[in-house]
Amino acid sequence: MKKYIVLCSLVLILASCKKSGESYAEASAVELAEMETSSAADKVGETKVSEQKIIKNGRMRFEAQDLSKTSERIYSAVKKYQGQIQTDSEGKDYNAVTRTMVVRVSNENFENLVRDVSSGVAYFDEKEISSQDVTEEFIDLEARLKAKKELENRYLELLKRAGKVSEILEIEKELVAVREEIEVKQGQLNYMQNRIAMSTLEIRFYKQTSETGVTVSYGSKMWNAIKGGVSWIPGFFLGMLYLWPVFVIGGLIFYFLKRRKTRLKDK
Repeated sequence: MKKYIVLCSLVLILASCKKSGESYAEASAVELAEMETSSAADKVGETKVSEQKIIKNGRMRFEAQDLSKTSERIYSAVKKYQGQIQTDSEGKDYNAVTRTMVVRVSNENFENLVRDVSSGVAYFDEKEISSQDVTEEFIDLEARLKAKKELENRYLELLKRAGKVSEILEIEKELVAVREEIEVKQGQLNYMQNRIAMSTLEIRFYKQTSETGVTVSYGSKMWNAIKGGVSWIPGFFLGMLYLWPVFVIGGLIFYFLKRRKTRLKDK
């Protein structure tokens, strides 16, 4: 009988130990899973924070032998990298014809576009490529926007519980101010995201012309001066017409002085 009781006790103790061991194992597994989940979340957060936000800009200026062929080459490169022509303008200086193009292209294809546009250019009068790291500014703007939205939600909760008209009006006044700040910061964030996503490249190329001050002959300069003088004559006569009262008064004075002088001689 005693042996049976001892045997049963041993069985119960072993079963209890086994159950405890299984519970501990399950608990450890849960803790490990939680630790792994937390670690993964931390890594995701670190990756999100450490992801750089770069704004890329470029500017280049060079001489081209054929403006049409150069522009066609640029258009082909823009189309190849799925960019867009923001502006395309042409003008004539004193001794050159200049064309200016402003191109927007994705951040990933910016270097490729610069390489294709630069291909075949012997030298650049100007070439500047810049990268601006706005990661800290971007994160700060996101955090401020999030805080303003949370403040808006708190005001909405207060508005639901407000009982007096004065309280409702005061809360709505604060809501209007907060929502204006949210719109401003959202606009700033959208603008920054657009500049980060799309890089800007300004391309200016020109072709020299023969119409310079050195090639114009002295005779041409004299003829231009004569034409300028002739064109000035109508303006001179128009100006004289504005002075007709002065001429009338001067004529009357001259007439009376001459008449007086004549009388003095007769005496």
